[in-house]
Amino acid sequence: MTGATGFVGGATLARAVAAGWHIRALTRRPQPARDGVTWIRGALDDRDSLAAMAAGSDALMHIAGVVNVPTRAAFEAGNAVATANVIDAARGAGVARFVHVSSLAAREPGLSDYGWSKERAEKIVQASALDWTIVRPPAVFGPGDTEMLDIFRMARRGIALLPPAGRMSAIYVDDLARLLVALAADRDTSVGQVYEPDDGKASGWSHRSFARAVGRAVGRSHVSTFAVPATLLRAGGRIDTLVRRGRAKLTPDRARYIAHPDWVVTEGAAPPAALWQPETGTADALAETVRWYRREGWL
Repeated sequence: MTGATGFVGGATLARAVAAGWHIRALTRRPQPARDGVTWIRGALDDRDSLAAMAAGSDALMHIAGVVNVPTRAAFEAGNAVATANVIDAARGAGVARFVHVSSLAAREPGLSDYGWSKERAEKIVQASALDWTIVRPPAVFGPGDTEMLDIFRMARRGIALLPPAGRMSAIYVDDLARLLVALAADRDTSVGQVYEPDDGKASGWSHRSFARAVGRAVGRSHVSTFAVPATLLRAGGRIDTLVRRGRAKLTPDRARYIAHPDWVVTEGAAPPAALWQPETGTADALAETVRWYRREGWL
């Protein structure tokens, strides 16, 4: 498994170990010993460590990737080239089953360097001749997430700055992790498929309705929402990049991605119900996320 020390990967690692799997997990930094896990010190550009990770495995889950780096070349290295390296490791170890975590952004490769790099990674997977399945998660939330933490913090204050008018889908991290583990075990219906899972909400959420659902989870009966115009969002991306350079969180690339009006999963692209369905209602999942944030002092 790659990405096991990250948000989605950590939840997936816990699910897999609980299901009785022994995981060989790639890590850049030393990790505490953990039952059911063999930590492999290395990186996505270190072919020896990738080979050690893949050795003796029944399936390979590639969850790692980059979401906010300053250049197209960095996106290519972190998403497309890294995926090719992991596929080579799988081939070298004779591992046929390959579960690849992509993004809805891959549907819009011309929109952002991030989406371009995710589409390139998908094409590499599809050309690999492995028994692959690609998963394109929408917005993922849950305990441990930092990407959506700001909206929880804003909602707690009764206000939320949102992207321009549009819709999105969302998925609870534990439900996504359960899907990835189920796919790693599946050798039948999911091979050669591209899935877009979500929380089961038909037609997704408007940004406003999701912010208000977050507000209810933090105990706010009303959250005032304000949509930031796309032009202002893009200007903010340029300013943040000028000021913080490589440490910028709102880059022009990310601003274009955020301003896109349709990040709803494709109708008919959900995994088969016999294989997986979302189990945790979104209201309950948001409430559990709030409890975790508060317990950890993040909120």
